[in-house]
Amino acid sequence: MTLLNRRSLLAGAGALTVATPFAARAAGITPELIAAAKKEGSVTWYIAQVDTPTAEMMGSAFTAQFPGVTVSVIRTTGQVAYERLMQDLKNGAPQCDVFSSTDPAQYPALKKRGYLANYTPAGAATLLPAFVQVSDPGYMYPSSATAHVLIYNSIQVKEPDAPKAWTDLLDPKWKGRVATGHPAFSGCTGIWVLALTKKYGWSYFEKLAKNNPRVGRSGNDPVTLINAGECLVGPAPGNTAFQQVDKHNPIVPVYPTDGATLCLGPSSVLASAPHPNAARLFMEWLMSDEFSKLSVANHGDPVHPGVALTSGQKALDQVPILSLTVAEIAKGVPDIIEKWRDTFGS
Repeated sequence: MTLLNRRSLLAGAGALTVATPFAARAAGITPELIAAAKKEGSVTWYIAQVDTPTAEMMGSAFTAQFPGVTVSVIRTTGQVAYERLMQDLKNGAPQCDVFSSTDPAQYPALKKRGYLANYTPAGAATLLPAFVQVSDPGYMYPSSATAHVLIYNSIQVKEPDAPKAWTDLLDPKWKGRVATGHPAFSGCTGIWVLALTKKYGWSYFEKLAKNNPRVGRSGNDPVTLINAGECLVGPAPGNTAFQQVDKHNPIVPVYPTDGATLCLGPSSVLASAPHPNAARLFMEWLMSDEFSKLSVANHGDPVHPGVALTSGQKALDQVPILSLTVAEIAKGVPDIIEKWRDTFGS
């Protein structure tokens, strides 16, 4: 199963002009489900796919549409969210209703242990073909996605010197000025590291280490450091980067010529969800037009047809993508985490 290769992206691109009414997609949102969710009163969402303000805003948007059902937003990095979930379940104290991570390899492991509920939201029927390929029908569906791109500080870095490819980060002129996330904490960073290792070998990161990069945790940490001018260049999720452009902050996103990576945002209902009806209603919403429009308005990439990209972004079929399979991610990420710690000392 290929994680969004170019052929599947092209297959989905033609569908982007087809409008799909919300009523058709949200057939699973019934008065009975809404009433049952309101009786439970809340839903707990473990979310790693966006930053905290965006996640809180999304939770508030859900409650505005379904008054009486509040959203407890627990926003962490993808690997931390997974560790927290596993600790909850190990202790027999489930907290999470809906799990939205950035590492698609976590979901087969959860399913194998019986931790995922078998639930098919109505919006699963209208996913773009590329995202159907990486779904696990009944258990996991991509509710969001964003390209992982290069960014730089536009005040201190001018266009002729700006990075255009991942290999540009190896230039000694960036020594001490590169910022990255950490693959042991950030699912998006783990996929980025694994994809570049597949393309260039681990020697790429041995060379990067010589530039003494600032290593944070979240894939969003480079945005904070580069925005502040503490670092000048690095990788970052496209949705967060383009939000900075909206705010007129000195961040310039660049689709790297040697290939962007794709941060996929899978979501699932937990079998042990403390609020099972609210969880199913929330999953329906995550797979609805309303959420898709909200996600894309915050610079995510659409997983459903009929949702136009925001200004400045490129459709995924128009940029080179460094693709990985779910099996490659499951096997490769633990290995590159160990190599990362050996190479970068953290």
